[in-house]
Amino acid sequence: MPDIKSSPARTVLADSNSKKSCLYVIFPGALLLFVVFFFTSSIYSQSYREKLSSFKNGVGQNVHTYDKCRKQCRPSGSEALPQGIVSSTSSLELRPLWMSKNGHHFQLNVKVKPSTSLFAMAVGIKQKDLVDKMVKKFLASNFTVTLFHYDGNVDEWKKFKWNDDVVHISVVDQGKWWFAKRFLHPDIVAEYDYIFLWDEDLGVENFHPEKYVSIVKEEGLEISQPALDPTKSEVHHQITARGRRSKVHRRTFKTVIDGKGCDGSSTAPPCTGWIEMMAPVFSRAAWRCVWYMIQNDLIHAWGLDMQLGYCSQGDRTKNVGVVDAEYIVHYNRPTLGGTDDKTTVKNVSDSSQEKDHRVDVRRLSYKELDIFKKRWVKAVKEDKCWVDPFQ
Repeated sequence: MPDIKSSPARTVLADSNSKKSCLYVIFPGALLLFVVFFFTSSIYSQSYREKLSSFKNGVGQNVHTYDKCRKQCRPSGSEALPQGIVSSTSSLELRPLWMSKNGHHFQLNVKVKPSTSLFAMAVGIKQKDLVDKMVKKFLASNFTVTLFHYDGNVDEWKKFKWNDDVVHISVVDQGKWWFAKRFLHPDIVAEYDYIFLWDEDLGVENFHPEKYVSIVKEEGLEISQPALDPTKSEVHHQITARGRRSKVHRRTFKTVIDGKGCDGSSTAPPCTGWIEMMAPVFSRAAWRCVWYMIQNDLIHAWGLDMQLGYCSQGDRTKNVGVVDAEYIVHYNRPTLGGTDDKTTVKNVSDSSQEKDHRVDVRRLSYKELDIFKKRWVKAVKEDKCWVDPFQ
């Protein structure tokens, strides 16, 4: 019986010991799991923070790169190309089709250095004697030379030794301003410091291209022309006549008649800030402005000369001038539809005789002058943001 009474106590004691031993077994395991979980969480949390930080930095860097790229000034149409491959300008330099075995250009007349100035001229075969002299002078001074053939005659120039050293562009019955608008885009001639855009009826016996460029650089002339020899030239405007005592002049003095004249206080063309359009010379910056002002449909460009000062990159009374030290002769030969035959009669029935269209050319020139003036007035009126610096 005692054994029966003591049985529950022993059972309770056994259960208590069993629970304690179970706790001793579970606690270390749980503690181990907790430690593992704690370290795993710490590592994961640190890794997450690093990844998050890296992601934020990446996003920030990408945004910065995007903003930087967006602000880049790329030529329109080149956005699909890597910037380093973009060639945004060109030139009229001639290039050979092959090279010699030693790696040099296989070309008879190899230029020692690239041209820094361009000479362009609209020509007809009738003026070949004057054109020949001008081309020789400018090529000898390492200019790039471009001839615009308005009479369509290109083959007869092949007899000149320099024929293959110049660029020939032929379109029948077009003037030099038509050619200039279409073939002398500022990006095409951006490699040149100066652009000479001359008529064909000029004498250059006393003109030296390199010396001329040196003078305009020294004087800071953005737009200029060589003076005319008054004893041999047909002078239309007094400001273009050569002054024997000066290297450069920027204004003319004319007696006041009916309230009109030129003196030291004059600030507008044709007294100052003005050149004629027969032999203009433009700096690269000035030409970029002038090119935009040339109208697509007004081929004679009458009226353009009065507004050239707006492209002088500043004060036209200082940056536009006539160079006396290097002068030319203006022969005023009939071109652009003219004929040397003074006996030619208008409206002749004989098809073998050439009709003189100079009257027609002049009539259109005056008409274009009126159109250009009206366009300028209209443009000024409509552009509310434009301020006239010479008003």
